[in-house]
Amino acid sequence: MIDLAKLQKDLATDNAKLPPIEQWNPAFCGNIDMEIKHNGSWYYMGTPIARPALVKLFANVLKRENEDYFLVTPVEKVGIKVVDSPFLVTQWQQQDDNLIFTSNVDDSFVVGPENPIKLMQDKTNAELLPYALVRRNLWARLHQNVFYQLTQLGQEQLINDEAHLTISSGGHSFSLGKCV
Repeated sequence: MIDLAKLQKDLATDNAKLPPIEQWNPAFCGNIDMEIKHNGSWYYMGTPIARPALVKLFANVLKRENEDYFLVTPVEKVGIKVVDSPFLVTQWQQQDDNLIFTSNVDDSFVVGPENPIKLMQDKTNAELLPYALVRRNLWARLHQNVFYQLTQLGQEQLINDEAHLTISSGGHSFSLGKCV
């Protein structure tokens, strides 16, 4: 099982720096009963994880391979279930011509080519919804409140001969969805 105390100590040495999980390829140790729900809440053995610091700790060692999600350390890799996406964009701000998103686990990033917004299918209801790339192939669905606020900034733009509501950040346009 993952040694939480050691992992937390290792990560505490530099909170701003994420661990190099791309370099870690430990043996798969099996699945654990951990799930990230559609609303972004984390559960262990059916019980919500109430400590935000613990959720952030797990989020820092979350890895996606194809459609599977794992918590990894240099010596262990365990599978977890993610209902839709592991994160939610819960806040945003505009700074000059950039949009800055913040996730439910306090990851902040500038929307742009490295962190684009992309329309993807929501796994729970098969709708096309906007998601933003947070980091390392990990996406965040835009919270409904954030989505509605961003629509106020939107401009109609043709994409593949279809009208889309788009927003811009750093000189790049991103679709929030098709216009009805």
